[in-house]
Amino acid sequence: MAPAPPGATRRLTGIEARSIDFVPDSERRGKVSDQGPFWFLGNFHFFTIAIGFVGPSLHLSLGWTAVAGTAGILFGTLFQAFHASQGAELGLPQMIQSRAQFGYRGVVVPLIGALFTFVGFNVVDTILVAQGLNHLWGWDLHGVIVGLAVLAAALAVWGHDWLHLAFRTLFWLSLPLFTLLTAGIGLGMIHGVTTPAPAATGFGWAAFAAQFAAAASYNITYAPYVSDYSRYLPRNVSRGAIIANVFAGASLSAIWLICVGAWLASRMGATDGLTSLAQAGNALLPHLGDGLVVCSVAALLATMGMNAYSGMLSVVTGLDSLRQIRPTRRIRVVTILLLAGGWTWVSASARGDAIETLSATLVAMLYLLCPWTAVNLVDYFFLRKGRYAIADLARPDGVYGAYGLRGLLGYFVGLAASAPFFVIPGVWTGPAAAALGGVDIAWLVGLGVAAAVYLLASLGFDPRREDAAIAASDAALGRADLT
Repeated sequence: MAPAPPGATRRLTGIEARSIDFVPDSERRGKVSDQGPFWFLGNFHFFTIAIGFVGPSLHLSLGWTAVAGTAGILFGTLFQAFHASQGAELGLPQMIQSRAQFGYRGVVVPLIGALFTFVGFNVVDTILVAQGLNHLWGWDLHGVIVGLAVLAAALAVWGHDWLHLAFRTLFWLSLPLFTLLTAGIGLGMIHGVTTPAPAATGFGWAAFAAQFAAAASYNITYAPYVSDYSRYLPRNVSRGAIIANVFAGASLSAIWLICVGAWLASRMGATDGLTSLAQAGNALLPHLGDGLVVCSVAALLATMGMNAYSGMLSVVTGLDSLRQIRPTRRIRVVTILLLAGGWTWVSASARGDAIETLSATLVAMLYLLCPWTAVNLVDYFFLRKGRYAIADLARPDGVYGAYGLRGLLGYFVGLAASAPFFVIPGVWTGPAAAALGGVDIAWLVGLGVAAAVYLLASLGFDPRREDAAIAASDAALGRADLT
């Protein structure tokens, strides 16, 4: 990871200069208060509404679906929020920091899961939006697919500051419309589209656990890239303030729309998030549903730009792990364009049950990511406690080495332990999951076992051995001690 060109600066009118390289203190001008609206908007769209369909589809009542969804979101967002503080403290993208646990080259292992998640989400998002707009307004499928790719890629190319601007703007545009819809639901003002529940609903442990797992895993998938969007914050920003802002933003919007989704599924028999959003909104006020569709699609488009941006960081990190490169603007732009071309081709070629297939792939990617997030957080908060030789993360011969054996051991043992609990729809259900009635707790097993193994493997590790490397790195990068 060679340094960025001298004098690289951040300008809202230009393409961001930095990618996987360290952000010096002189360029840290972000505001922690922006983190809340940013991550609020990241979940404020119809994809989140569909998470609330899980419980009712398994005959879980509206109330219990809301409880399970809320509990799951609160649990899963903890992992996302704690990762967020790493960006400000280290000034690095998330997966570069993971070299400390997995090694300069060994980090390619979790990078694979992260990259497939970014691209996979953009494929699913593209197909859902294209099919939804075609169904609602007759828009051409392929035209929508190409248009989404162009806009998302442009947002990712211009980079970090433009993403934050787009998310802030859409936050304020979307908030009043969803507030009106929710008020209408709460006051019983939506008429003409509600239907009786399709079957008796109530409480069941399997359904409750399925809704909890769907909600928890939803925000855990943000873990590989949440610090990509906090790395421009000043280092003296309180760790607690970052965690609190990210946690509040990401959890409140997700809980809100999961509960809306549960109502739409329970009272309208909804199975399509975008269509039911339009129907409910228009039943409340003329064209309110149309406005909700536009804001929801725009929010998902911005999230696609975020996925493309972090996908680029993962690709460049992987390339640099195999052979050191200079992270120039050209590399990041070309990488984004190639990623956009890839997800566009897959989306346009999708046929039949493509959504089900891709959704199953994303579930598998979640299984790959959970052991990584466990190892990373244990290392950061319990083992090294946020102290790293940043310059050594750019060297295969640095203090962290080419391969982090303890990290790789924790990762693979955690993944192997979770395998019997896998529930990949339409593909495979593990024997342990079958014994549990098909309830998916594989992600939870992966988290727990990977964390335990990494801690046990690190019993003889003394982080003070890295003090000299940390001091030399801070001196080379001009990082003043803030304590």
